[in-house]
Amino acid sequence: MSFKVAFIGAGSIGFTRGLLRDLLSVKEFSEIEVAFTDINEHNLDMVTELCQRDIQENGLSIRIHPTTDRREALKDAKYVICTIRVGGLEAFATDVDIPLQYGVDQCVGDTLCAGGIMYGQRGIAEMLSICKDIREVAAPDALLLNYANPMAMLTWACNKYGGVRTIGLCHGVQGGHSQIAEAFGLKKEEVDIICAGINHQTWYISIRHNGEDLTGKLLEAFEQHPDFSRTEKVRIDMLRRFGYYSTESNGHLSEYVPWYRKRPDEIMDWIDLGSWINGETGGYLRVCTEGRNWFETDFPNWMKEPALEYKQEERSEEHGSYIIEGLETGRVYRGHFNVINNGIISNLPNDAIIEAPGYVDGNGISMPHVGDLPLGPAAVCNVSISVQRLAVEAAVHGDDKLLRQAFMMDPLVGAVCNPPEIWQMVDDMLIAQEAWLPQYEGAISEAKERQASAQRIPTREGYAGAARQHVKTVDEMKEDRESANKNAREADKGKDRASVESK
Repeated sequence: MSFKVAFIGAGSIGFTRGLLRDLLSVKEFSEIEVAFTDINEHNLDMVTELCQRDIQENGLSIRIHPTTDRREALKDAKYVICTIRVGGLEAFATDVDIPLQYGVDQCVGDTLCAGGIMYGQRGIAEMLSICKDIREVAAPDALLLNYANPMAMLTWACNKYGGVRTIGLCHGVQGGHSQIAEAFGLKKEEVDIICAGINHQTWYISIRHNGEDLTGKLLEAFEQHPDFSRTEKVRIDMLRRFGYYSTESNGHLSEYVPWYRKRPDEIMDWIDLGSWINGETGGYLRVCTEGRNWFETDFPNWMKEPALEYKQEERSEEHGSYIIEGLETGRVYRGHFNVINNGIISNLPNDAIIEAPGYVDGNGISMPHVGDLPLGPAAVCNVSISVQRLAVEAAVHGDDKLLRQAFMMDPLVGAVCNPPEIWQMVDDMLIAQEAWLPQYEGAISEAKERQASAQRIPTREGYAGAARQHVKTVDEMKEDRESANKNAREADKGKDRASVESK
């Protein structure tokens, strides 16, 4: 069995390497073609060297084709796996730091809120360029598997404007599924779930064990858990008030809604600093910065460690390889995928990108009808969908009025800032990210004039946020290599174009 898979944003050590292991653990895929592309030739060379060593140690003859020419990598590809981050850590820092000057304190800033909206503005333009290349040089009806954030916005743009069949993939559902099983003291495989909503705001609407419905017992289980009761306070509070558990981490969820991060003196009541993902200010930016620095320094030691084993039992829970396996071999796979709604969740808009259960086999990807979400969770999702729709249309058309409206409608931005502050914040972010926003050339020029001539609303320049942590140096990370390697893997997704940084 032979077909071609292209990885866009391949210069990322953990994510690319892990996805390739997943794919080549399928015995029928021992002769597929693999292409890696990335704009950073140095990172691309390192990742290719490491992955090629893995392939050789597992007795396969596949030769990775690495190239900085994206169209060359995409030529005749049947499957495209995308993990780009447009603007890299330079742009990501402005996603976090500029909103902080206005009191908008984000943990991540890659899905919603001020950072996620701007991340989408940068990413959508590049995703549409990728789609153009796929249409022109990839195999007919190639499938784009998008891991890049903001997941819903990018997948929405690719399907509506890119002309490429695109499925968005995330591991949030799997992570929450594991938590739920642990809260009940059960094995994950013993707990069956139905999860539906939108990416990073998907809800476990059914939890069953041996035919018993455990959904109504979940709150008590989390409240009594020794760790989750401390680390998941936002998620537990949402479960308490809306009746259902949300997929995304405490830190992520806290910035998607208006209630938990709007008052600096209350943020510590809702987060935990044992791990960045529990709510640390700019936590993911810190992890990504440390991960990049560590990878650059420690790469020679990675080459000395044992190769990854290409075995079924070593595969991760990432959906990508299982989707390709199902389509190519006919084996049935059940997962949760991000697709155009089209009535799957009947009380969310048809044009939205929703996340819901799906099945894959030789006939394709099938998405069963879920029906209505409970009213409360649906209301939370609908607010975010309105922001996403505005942000997508703004990015595609370079319409800064729609962009400002997206900021206005964002739950946390709206809870913290008034309209004049939002207008000024958008100006500041457009100017800071000019290099990655060609569609906003006119709006940026006008923003510069305002910034130079108008009386500015005072901001909190240099404000670090309620829970900012120290970025470790490489020497500090050397004291605990195991933690540093774990950190590098957590920071990992890729890049594609000038100043598109590998996670």
